[in-house]
Amino acid sequence: PGMRSGFVIAVLALVISPVACSTAPAFASLAGRTNLKLRTPPAVSPLRMSGGGVSTKIEVKTPTEEEKAKAQGWPTWGCEVSKFPWSYDQNETCLLITGEVTVTPNGGEPVEIKAGDMATFPAGMSCTWDVKKTLSKHYSFF
Repeated sequence: PGMRSGFVIAVLALVISPVACSTAPAFASLAGRTNLKLRTPPAVSPLRMSGGGVSTKIEVKTPTEEEKAKAQGWPTWGCEVSKFPWSYDQNETCLLITGEVTVTPNGGEPVEIKAGDMATFPAGMSCTWDVKKTLSKHYSFF
């Protein structure tokens, strides 16, 4: 049973993260546990534009000291230099700790995000992440 659950976790990590991103450590702590239950996140309505389409607007700003302090309590995620497609089921705000990335919404303009920036991505948006410098970020879904 221990070997099998480790295999399932490894496969799950590969399915969730086809690029060299730091999702594996989160799954490594689950090895050997057989009573895991997956939860479905609550439904979040995508931000809609006046024409009825899904918003592709990525908001990037310099965070306040209060926002930086709040983000310190959020989980972290990291990724090496790579390029990959991504879709947002929920709204996300992140604070880039290190690195640099260009995020291009499908049908939209590229947006540069660098260490120190706070970015918000709308639910329902599909895009391409082009990680220029290995990055780490704090993130929160809402």
